[in-house]
Amino acid sequence: MAGTGVAAVVFAGTLVTGSCQASEATGFGRLHPEADFLGSSVPVSERAGAVGRRTASVSAVAPDGLPGLDVSHYQKTVDWPGVAARGAKFAYMKATESTTYLDPTFATNYAGSANAGLVRGAYHFGLPDQASGAAQAEFFVANGGGWVNDGKTLPPVLDIEYNPYSTADWAGWCYNRTPAEVTAWLTDFVTTVDDRTGRWPVIYTTRGWWNHCTGGDVTVPAHSPLWISPVASDAGGPPGMPAGWSAYTFYQWAKSGTFPGDQDVFAGTAADLAAFAAGPAS
Repeated sequence: MAGTGVAAVVFAGTLVTGSCQASEATGFGRLHPEADFLGSSVPVSERAGAVGRRTASVSAVAPDGLPGLDVSHYQKTVDWPGVAARGAKFAYMKATESTTYLDPTFATNYAGSANAGLVRGAYHFGLPDQASGAAQAEFFVANGGGWVNDGKTLPPVLDIEYNPYSTADWAGWCYNRTPAEVTAWLTDFVTTVDDRTGRWPVIYTTRGWWNHCTGGDVTVPAHSPLWISPVASDAGGPPGMPAGWSAYTFYQWAKSGTFPGDQDVFAGTAADLAAFAAGPAS
């Protein structure tokens, strides 16, 4: 591994340390996990022809729902009291990528958001061509992706989107895996997270990626809530749903705005968010 450092992650009273992968060679260049975040591969992939181009802000007006945000190392230091004062009710932050990277800002963001009164959770940037779904799920859960019913912890999230290290075509965007192989990887990941935490992870994805790379799988959506990333064709209206889902739980509606990082909404009330954080456990 090239360019490693040490990160510390605090979760449920446990201090976890691990290596932070700065760069490592792949078939398409060097890994850049510090630059990978929810939706980071979507604009460039869609400009290259995957589906309708996504703009910097798909909707000019926030959709109905509770406001929140998602952040990663990319945002550096976040003023969480200020974020709360501007009305954010929840936050997600990147914890891990593949089986080698720990986001060095995760522990600070995880504690800071909770201390500011936000309900918060962790997400994993999945790379199906780097390690098995089970291996990545185990790494995620061990390094911040767990869940406890404490009233302030949201269920874990899997970010699965266009391969950020690939050629600009569907074979590369789908990690050079068939729909059956992608679906098997996803099933491996979500069932492992559920086994370890008692919660099915939320799936962050786009309609185009899901329908093409999984072949429109409906088995994973039977358990996992949806966090939708829209495309430009969704502007002015609700986002189109990937196969298997009829509604979203979270909606990443803009890449910048009132809060640092991406702008999100939860589809429900404050009471609904509290209930979602609390369970039900499977």
